[in-house]
Amino acid sequence: MNRLLALVLACAAVARAMHEGTVEATRYPRNPLDIAAQQIVAMTAMDAWPVDDLWALLRRAAPFAELGRASFDGLLDMLSGRYPSDEFAELRPRLTWDRVAGTVVARETAKRVAIANGGTIPDRGLYGVYLAGAGAGAARVGELDEEMVFESRPGETFVLGASSWRIEEITHDRVLVSPAPGEPGKMPFWKGDRAGRPLELGLAIGRLAHDLLRLPRAAAIEQLTSQHDLDIGAADNLLQYLLDQQHAAGAVPDASTLVVERVRDELGDWRVCVLSPRGGRVHAPWAMAAAARIREETGIDVETLWGDDGFVVRFPDVDTPPDPRLVLPDPDEVQPLVVRQLGATALFAAKFRENAARSLLLPKRRPGTRAPLWQQRKRAADLLAVASRFGSFPVLLETYRECLRDFFDMPALVDTLRDVRSRALKVVTVDSDTPSPFAASLLFSYVASFLYDGDAPLAERRAQALAVDQAQLRELLG
Repeated sequence: MNRLLALVLACAAVARAMHEGTVEATRYPRNPLDIAAQQIVAMTAMDAWPVDDLWALLRRAAPFAELGRASFDGLLDMLSGRYPSDEFAELRPRLTWDRVAGTVVARETAKRVAIANGGTIPDRGLYGVYLAGAGAGAARVGELDEEMVFESRPGETFVLGASSWRIEEITHDRVLVSPAPGEPGKMPFWKGDRAGRPLELGLAIGRLAHDLLRLPRAAAIEQLTSQHDLDIGAADNLLQYLLDQQHAAGAVPDASTLVVERVRDELGDWRVCVLSPRGGRVHAPWAMAAAARIREETGIDVETLWGDDGFVVRFPDVDTPPDPRLVLPDPDEVQPLVVRQLGATALFAAKFRENAARSLLLPKRRPGTRAPLWQQRKRAADLLAVASRFGSFPVLLETYRECLRDFFDMPALVDTLRDVRSRALKVVTVDSDTPSPFAASLLFSYVASFLYDGDAPLAERRAQALAVDQAQLRELLG
């Protein structure tokens, strides 16, 4: 119920924003090296290019306007065979770089690779579901996750949409089905990415919570129904949710207040819940930095989970309540802490796989066919094992850039921690016997994540010790 009410609070803020016509900032990727690699191969497949002209043309596009020459030359190094192809075959040269004449041209095999592997949408391992017996123009029914398809056999039934379907055949890239009305079937599952809440929406949610608690109950309900499109029942439940949080913790996290709640779990271990509306793009790197700082200062390996409404840190076998300052790292140290942690995460491995594919380092073997996702993960893990020894490897740098700038919102996290240091953002520490409503919502997600922790692909769970060229990374991050 608490999770549902947290969603209602977010929807109420969105409805108000829609009425006012406000939108969050739009930001395009800066210096995406994987896209640059693909474009360079495609451009040089037709003609030889002077290197200076190629660099100048790339910088005419807004995403590459700030691309440094060192990063550009690093891309050409990677594509022309600088890294050991005897350890990973796809590191063989795609280009011939004549450093004396200052020209670059694609090799013959690179033309086929560029044509067969063009595009930027990553392969997420989805199988199309089509009606059997309809030939090439078969009607598309939907999509299934690859892992669900691997667990299915012809003759089984499953539910998709509002209908039951019987599997007739499973090919290399699609599932052929026939209708099976009235027959019980298993439910399919998908593993999708969750986009973190943008900072602007998070602050709007915080301001709404702050304003509602300072209105008389009747006025607050009237505002929620007239300006936020809630019915009376939803408005009353939402207001009671905020009042229960205030009663339980003495404070409600909002745009100007941060709540750090310490509570023991069923095993007696301490869990520290940092409650904030700022969204997952801020909380994810914050949780990583907090875990790194705790490990450095106390030697304890903690478990964390983040969401749009905060993050949880579990301290095993600790008798005294953890110091709240451990989850509030210094703003000047937070990015180096995150960079040191990032290379050992499944997120980094997954983004590296996608970036390597876009850079034409994990091409399809045959045009028009798909490689199973588990094979892509294994090949990407093998490539990462080779690339991890080279701090200036462009796909490594691009993966750090994408995680820190596109998936995370590091500037917003740094600004948040600076506000904490300057006391512009109030921090309230609460010790409770039972979790407050906001904390209970987060802890529910914490338990759920460890129920399915083993489902992460092995090739993307394996930790890697990565080196990274800090100077080139700073250049890419601006």
